Amino acid sequence: MSVSVSTHVLDVERGRPASGVPVELYRGDERVGGGATDSDGRISPLASDLDAGVYRLVFAPESPFFRRVELALSLEDGHYHVPLLVSSYACTTYRGS
Repeated sequence: MSVSVSTHVLDVERGRPASGVPVELYRGDERVGGGATDSDGRISPLASDLDAGVYRLVFAPESPFFRRVELALSLEDGHYHVPLLVSSYACTTYRGS
């Protein structure tokens, strides 16, 4: 089994991709992937060839309220695209395609 992860951060307050957002992926305390979003708000792939398991996806968006947004994910086999939609005082995420 092999797992890969990509992400996309959109600044819904300004209606544009969020570039330069630091994103890290952890399994337990081990950092297994990371980087900063490109001009289109994407990091693809964030990590690949991972084993199935529980991971933490950590975003550090520019926001007066959120210092970090952390998601605990149970990843099985396959590719996972996990977008983050963020504004100054709200955020949401989903499993994309």
